[in-house]
Amino acid sequence: MNTSKNCVLLLKHYEGCRLEAYKCSAGIWTIGYGNTFHADGRPVKQGDKITQDEAEELLPIILKKFAQAVFKRTARMEQHEFEALVCFTYNIGIGAFEGSTMLKKIRKDLPAAEIAAEFQKWNKAKGKVLNGLVKRRAAEAWLYEKGSVRIF
Repeated sequence: MNTSKNCVLLLKHYEGCRLEAYKCSAGIWTIGYGNTFHADGRPVKQGDKITQDEAEELLPIILKKFAQAVFKRTARMEQHEFEALVCFTYNIGIGAFEGSTMLKKIRKDLPAAEIAAEFQKWNKAKGKVLNGLVKRRAAEAWLYEKGSVRIF
């Protein structure tokens, strides 16, 4: 499965784009649309800079990695469910997704509403609830359950 404009729209909205490396709320060096590494695999470090064009080129490269990881770990699903999970995994990381209760529920083929409720459990950084993550998780859950994009 490939991602569409829905996934990219959510990612761009909630990640934002920064052309100079910064530490995200989890304390990880990040650049562009929430990328923690460059296209060549180098990790982002303090002082790194990219152009807007480079950020636009990097996004689909990084996004493909997360799309492949989600596809590999999930059962057959609807396009909108897949895209919500890619957006989610892009933010929390593949390892966190692999160990999540959400993935366990997906593999058990539980109802979409029950799986969508799992998104809001991931609204913290360093133990603190962040309003931006609350809104992002609501948008991801909405896409997963309802099949359309909604920005909160």
